[in-house]
Amino acid sequence: MQPLAERLRPQTLDEYIGQKHLVGEGAVIRRMIEQKRISSFILWGPPGVGKTTLANIIAKTLDVPFFTLSAVTSGVKDVREVIEKAKASSFFGHVRGGVSPILFIDEIHRFSKSQQDSLLGAVEQGVVTLIGATTENPSFEVIRPLLSRCQVYVLKSLEVEDLQGLLEHALKTDVFLKEKEFDVQETAAMMRYSGGDARKFLNILELVTETSSVINDDVVTETLQQNPLAYDKDGEMHYDLISAFIKSIRGSDPDAAIYYLARMIEGGEDPIFIARRLVISASEDVGQANPNALLLANAAFDTVSKIGMPEGRIPLAEATVYLATSPKSNSAYEAINEALQFVRETGNLPVPLHLRNAPTKLMSQLGYGKDYKYAHAYEGNFVQQQFLPDGAADARFWHPQENAFENKLNERMRMLWGKRFEK
Repeated sequence: MQPLAERLRPQTLDEYIGQKHLVGEGAVIRRMIEQKRISSFILWGPPGVGKTTLANIIAKTLDVPFFTLSAVTSGVKDVREVIEKAKASSFFGHVRGGVSPILFIDEIHRFSKSQQDSLLGAVEQGVVTLIGATTENPSFEVIRPLLSRCQVYVLKSLEVEDLQGLLEHALKTDVFLKEKEFDVQETAAMMRYSGGDARKFLNILELVTETSSVINDDVVTETLQQNPLAYDKDGEMHYDLISAFIKSIRGSDPDAAIYYLARMIEGGEDPIFIARRLVISASEDVGQANPNALLLANAAFDTVSKIGMPEGRIPLAEATVYLATSPKSNSAYEAINEALQFVRETGNLPVPLHLRNAPTKLMSQLGYGKDYKYAHAYEGNFVQQQFLPDGAADARFWHPQENAFENKLNERMRMLWGKRFEK
């Protein structure tokens, strides 16, 4: 027998629960479906919020060939085979209304660069309409050329009202549940344990209704304690706890940070995922205020990778306390964001001639490398010269913050560059 979550998988937009900002009346994806003009896009959101279901509904509604790949099990060869099948579908007239075959890639963030590269031509030429699904920020996990060819739509965890509606729908329509009568007294525990994940919510409901005709918080809690594998760790554990963990480190509260670390470890969270977040926090939140934080976070990541759990909890705890008690600065984080925005606004400003290499005689004749000053040939290994392009000569991106280490860095910059580094 199929699991309850699979039996209740929506088949149409009207059955789809949540994500009204995308599929409600007048919303962007609903408009695309109604107009039968689907462009490639990536669905970004936590597990169990309807990414795969939405892709299936789109393909079924538009009646076009639908191909799926899992980034976990597929390679470049599989991608190319699917693209050839999509071309064949178009050639034999299986495409409806000018909509290309849909290629759905689950967990697209797990695709390697070469796998993502293999998609570019087919997406750009319209051989396939790509719909990707990811739980990770596509800005970090999807290559820029592919990302530029796709819109990104953010899906949200389901609200309590959504889950309440799902509960009522399940009890009234499921072929097995509607034959029984259930006394629904309380649902707070189901809401809490599901963490906005519809699949997890239905798994919990199915488990509870197998053994009880009463649904209340005590029954749900007792049932889940007896069946710890009945629900996964990807909802509340994965998102709310990691968020609280990082914010506690950023807020310099080691006790709270250790508490959330313990919650994640006890809940079975992947220790490598935690270690990775520690490395990010060391760069983003501690940064230049204590550069050793990144070294220690990397060491913790490496150590956990080597020794595993349960011993891995110790280096994780060490790094957590160290980061939480370190002085904080996000000046590097702000600097790269400011520089990226500047680059997007100004485009490809020419690199100054004196900074360019001159590997050929022609380049040398054109002035490449002329008048470049080799810093090590000057006293103190420094000499003032222009490094930024002419259109950005006075730009400032790094703004040191008030902490002992960055004060020293800024004092050195003022000594070398003078007024340019006056705050």
